[in-house]
Amino acid sequence: MRPILKSNKLDDVCYEIRGPALEKSRQMEEEGHKIIKLNIGNLAVFGFDPPDEIVQDMILNMHGAAGYTDSKGMFAPRKAVMHYTQSKRISGVTIEDIYLGNGASELIVMAMNGLLNNGDEVLVPAPDYPLWTAAVSLSGGNPVHYICDEQAGWYPDIDDMRRKITSNTKAIVVINPNNPTGALYPREILLEIIELARQHQLIILADEIYDKVLYDGEQHDSIASLADDVLFITLNGLSKNYRSCGYRAGWMVVSGEKRHAKDYIDGLNMLASMRLCANAPGQFAIQTALGGYQSINDLVGPGGRLLRQRDMAHKLLTDIPGVTCVKPKAALYMFPRLDPVMYPIADDQQFAYDLLAEEKVLIVQGTGFNWIAPDHFRLVFLPNSDDLTDACGRIARFLDGYRRRHGRG
Repeated sequence: MRPILKSNKLDDVCYEIRGPALEKSRQMEEEGHKIIKLNIGNLAVFGFDPPDEIVQDMILNMHGAAGYTDSKGMFAPRKAVMHYTQSKRISGVTIEDIYLGNGASELIVMAMNGLLNNGDEVLVPAPDYPLWTAAVSLSGGNPVHYICDEQAGWYPDIDDMRRKITSNTKAIVVINPNNPTGALYPREILLEIIELARQHQLIILADEIYDKVLYDGEQHDSIASLADDVLFITLNGLSKNYRSCGYRAGWMVVSGEKRHAKDYIDGLNMLASMRLCANAPGQFAIQTALGGYQSINDLVGPGGRLLRQRDMAHKLLTDIPGVTCVKPKAALYMFPRLDPVMYPIADDQQFAYDLLAEEKVLIVQGTGFNWIAPDHFRLVFLPNSDDLTDACGRIARFLDGYRRRHGRG
């Protein structure tokens, strides 16, 4: 029999957050080991529940959730999203500019499928949320990674971005707040990105899924609120701000310079119709979430659990010799750096495997986020304080052994 091979469109596609290390952890669990999983921001498994009001409204509306909805989504939740864009000062958004999806992830792929021809280039941050790189590749495009500068608080390096724009560049991806670094970009940086897009007639795709997970009184500016002469595709959803990952309720907003994007928008409409609709129960959650009490503020504000755990994880990690970390201003992650002199890591995937095997802690290596060197990893700081302390202690013990093995003790 001939082997049945995967499509070559998948050759450059990877998603290490649920990659080989996770498969290894599952095997270890089947053998009876307890694994501390710090690989994915799945809030519910760490006791972060969605607001009761959302759950109850979904239950009450379930009898009306069996049929297809409009391909872009139900009117009421799209109207709620429209009002949300107004609160974010994004101008000119109508109901027809809003698409509901099975999480923002589906809409990221849809936006790329509708835009890219073979060989088109998209500027994607390094590090990035790896779905963006994968979606570009799967759509026939070439992801071109611009550097985010750790020494500058993980802000995008505008000069590097400028150097990498070519005649094939179609769009710039901006992940703000950023996953995996927790960076929150100031308005000045966003305006510089807009100016690049303006000069080169590029689309800006803005991933703003963590726009309410903000610490220390920080405020988030939607990049689409800062101009109306550039085309913006803004993506958001309930997964993080409302602890509703499994509801798969996301949205995409088209704004700005829409007059010259009619053909692209027609393509988005076609793709939305082809998948028939987003799941109806998840759609019922959107209006209630956006209009209800914003309980995320209690979690990220003074005394809030997420704030406490961020501060704890940051201290525990940076107390380890040779580990530095820019303290995140937003989101659910840290992206610490391992001093390459003290930790001469050649293969950070193997490093993650070894940590898992020795200490039963699952993290994702930095190159899984398309970072350029094997000297970082991402840690999710969602476990409760006791488990987080345990996990960071295990990481410290592993790194101590690593230094000794390599004569850096």
